Amino acid sequence: MFSLNRAAHVPCLLVAGLLCLASALPVVAQTAHEHEHTGPAVANLQLDGGQKWQTDAALRSGMAAIRSAFDADHPALHAGRATDAQYAALADRIEAPGNSIVANCHLPAAADANLHYVIADLSGGVARMRGQDPARTRLDGAALVHGALIAYGKYFEDPDWVAEQAMKH
Repeated sequence: MFSLNRAAHVPCLLVAGLLCLASALPVVAQTAHEHEHTGPAVANLQLDGGQKWQTDAALRSGMAAIRSAFDADHPALHAGRATDAQYAALADRIEAPGNSIVANCHLPAAADANLHYVIADLSGGVARMRGQDPARTRLDGAALVHGALIAYGKYFEDPDWVAEQAMKH
């Protein structure tokens, strides 16, 4: 059992707290920067030495659920027939497995860092589909999610992922 002498550990805890705060500042700055430009986060994805990143079961399952939800509504989205309620419902069906990925996916640090770009665009797309970004349309949100799904297939090894077929116009 460990015995803590609180007075002796206060300086260590203070330093540890400051280090945690300092390490969070680049994330806050990056998040602020991401809101300043219009490009998708997935534009920053990189391969792992020319190879796709490995995945785990939680990631593959969550992305399959997101893809299934998106594919079910894709024809209506593509044709411009989706209502605000349909966009909101799709956002809900994407958010739940997205949250599960964040909670349960355990990838090596470099793979996880790249996955964050996909998650950022999924999250941004969900917000836009709910109408939470007055500068963007709900269709912009769907397009951001679509781009994240395409990028996932290009940058992450998922044996069950099938490349998307082009929509007929």
